[in-house]
Amino acid sequence: MERNCKKEVQYNNAKFYQIGLFSLNNAATNLYLALMGYVSYYANSLAGFGVMLVSVMLTALSVFDGVTDPLVGFFLDKTKGRFGKFRPFMIVGNVIMAVSAMLLFVTTHQLPRAVRVPYFVLIYALFVVGYTFQTVVSKSGQTVLTNNPKQRPLSTYFDSVFTMAAYGGSALFVANYLAPKYGGFTNINLYFEYLFWVVAISAASTVLAVIGIWEKDKSTVYIAKRAQKVKVRDYWDIIRHNRPIGMLIVAACTDKFAATVYSHTAVGVMLYGIMMEDYGISGLIGVVTALPTLLVVSVGIRFAQRMGQKKALVLFTALGIVFQIMMAFVLIQENVNTITFHFKSLNLISIVFIVIYVLLNGCKSITNNMVVPMIADCCDYEEYRSGRFVPGLMGAMFSFVDKVFAAFGTAFVGLVMMLIGYNSAFPQIGDTLTPTLKWTTIFLYCITPVIGWLLSLVSMRFYVLDKKKMKEIAKALQKS
Repeated sequence: MERNCKKEVQYNNAKFYQIGLFSLNNAATNLYLALMGYVSYYANSLAGFGVMLVSVMLTALSVFDGVTDPLVGFFLDKTKGRFGKFRPFMIVGNVIMAVSAMLLFVTTHQLPRAVRVPYFVLIYALFVVGYTFQTVVSKSGQTVLTNNPKQRPLSTYFDSVFTMAAYGGSALFVANYLAPKYGGFTNINLYFEYLFWVVAISAASTVLAVIGIWEKDKSTVYIAKRAQKVKVRDYWDIIRHNRPIGMLIVAACTDKFAATVYSHTAVGVMLYGIMMEDYGISGLIGVVTALPTLLVVSVGIRFAQRMGQKKALVLFTALGIVFQIMMAFVLIQENVNTITFHFKSLNLISIVFIVIYVLLNGCKSITNNMVVPMIADCCDYEEYRSGRFVPGLMGAMFSFVDKVFAAFGTAFVGLVMMLIGYNSAFPQIGDTLTPTLKWTTIFLYCITPVIGWLLSLVSMRFYVLDKKKMKEIAKALQKS
């Protein structure tokens, strides 16, 4: 379909604060995702589940998480009530996550052993439903917030900032405060205190995100779309004919698999707590490298605003591969256990590690978060192609495959742990470093991401929504 219009494009612009506040919706869910990164240790150490059982349960629940996305997305597209399309899903989702997370960590280990597994699965499934409610909004809300190609990349910047704050702050809090205070991951009070702060901060973030999208998410905005009938078979038509979303899904999901692997709690324990012999680094590193990482992200956003989001994703994925290979060479060194963040003790390998980490983490932040506004581009393309305005469906399709690949990543780590001998318990801080453990860590932390990013680059060759095409689409939608 080709449409031309000489009239200047009138974009749906958002205020700077609206883009920033709405990005806190993603932060609200990432806080819970960071918390759930430790659920395997809780289930293993306190609930008494074996490593393989934990891996199988979390994999199955992640697949269930993906299955809920199309259902929630379908209902989101049908929602055009007095409270808007997105805000109800944000609030309800956050409440469900808070209640289910408290039940999961506070009660599971206190139940009779015979009912712990089904109870854990049931409550975690409830958490998944709440998580889906709120994350579908993160993937689809950009469509109503703004369609300006210079504004959409700004959400990548804010998402990068808030994601680093959520994960980096959580890592710092756990590694440098909770773990020393409670003596590791076998003390239930560690999870109680961590849970309290996650619930409180996530709720505050959700309220601010609701404020951010309030003006754009009113029933009057959807009046022109009320006649639209969303049907289940629309999913199949989009899968067949919307090639950009298909290629974006392939690119993002190979990245997601890799990210799930290299960010797994067990991999962090192996890298920092065993190889480097200082698990506190895992918390400090986010603080020490935050500002320089944001400088790298800022460069990426400026590039995306000038050259388009597709070119930015391709460039920083390629750079990520280069820096990840360099990181592997650093971790191979025999003196990797001398890496330190204490200024008076800095040595050459510490400086090299920090520099490469900053560049690598900046690339990861750009590529991981760039896909969110690119989903909005695919949604605009679908409206341009077929006349359907289905942001929930588009976001749900993406999120479904994204979560399935995350489940595979979790299962993959569990399988690798079993293959190297960790059958009954995950690696613990201070375990003896063996050659097998060292090379397994390097494989999970460095090699797996490189493979994922190479596949991502291949898929981006077939993604057609560059800056020029998006301007054409905006003109056509404005005319219609």
